[in-house]
Amino acid sequence: MRIRATVAAVTGALALSAFAVPSAQADNQAPNLASLVPSTSKATPFTAASPADESLGDTKITGVTVNSGKNIVVGTTVKKSFTVSVTATDPEGVQDAFAMLWHGPDTENADGAIVPESLDQEQVGNCTNSSATTATCKVTLIADPNENVYSNILAGTWKVWAAAAGNDGDYVIREAYKTAKVQRASKLTVNASPEPVKKGKTITVTGKLSRANWDDNKYHGYTGQSVKLQFRKKGSDTYTTLKTIKSNSTGELKTTVTASSDGYFRYSFAGTTTTPAVNATGDFVDVQ
Repeated sequence: MRIRATVAAVTGALALSAFAVPSAQADNQAPNLASLVPSTSKATPFTAASPADESLGDTKITGVTVNSGKNIVVGTTVKKSFTVSVTATDPEGVQDAFAMLWHGPDTENADGAIVPESLDQEQVGNCTNSSATTATCKVTLIADPNENVYSNILAGTWKVWAAAAGNDGDYVIREAYKTAKVQRASKLTVNASPEPVKKGKTITVTGKLSRANWDDNKYHGYTGQSVKLQFRKKGSDTYTTLKTIKSNSTGELKTTVTASSDGYFRYSFAGTTTTPAVNATGDFVDVQ
């Protein structure tokens, strides 16, 4: 398994000591949330600490939205950027808010972190006030298959760490405010032949279901998965399921149907916890 410093850094990022709470209280200023973010340097490991939920005063987090409520899908080479929005309230106004994703059974044993690629050390979130007491702060995080999404064991449920600071030095930390899914990108192909074909003859429909492998940054067949063969008649906008088959040991798909009318054949995969749903692009067959 490839070890990445960003992963080693996650517990350091979650360290409550980095929040500099005593200084913040003494100066009656909100703590610097940027100090919580781990370095993305491959050469800088962090030591672990184990924070619990913490709060001071009446700052509250009222909502967190990750990637507009959609799952985060990561392939094999391209970085995936997405936004996390943190809404917080404080009677004296909100100074800043921040969120990041972490993976593992608990913070002491975290094995993954998704954080910003870079940030302003004075301000973490891009905050917009909706009132004198409420603000929504947006942070852009980067999931990188070459850095922090480094192994297939990381596919599935991640926890969302969130913090907010008020203008009066109050703050709140929630190490697992909610969860979000990070998934291995999927691909699905289809080919129906022969083309053209006589009505009543057999059409063979082949294809392949594959998904990103974060261990070697390549796509491999997704085996033993139920996939629907669907047909859309020429002139229609709706696909109808003809049958359901399973991918073989290499992710390959193959079945036959009887030619009846012109139209498009496609395979459709409903997805799993670790892999998103995907539809193949329809393949047209001319029935004569």
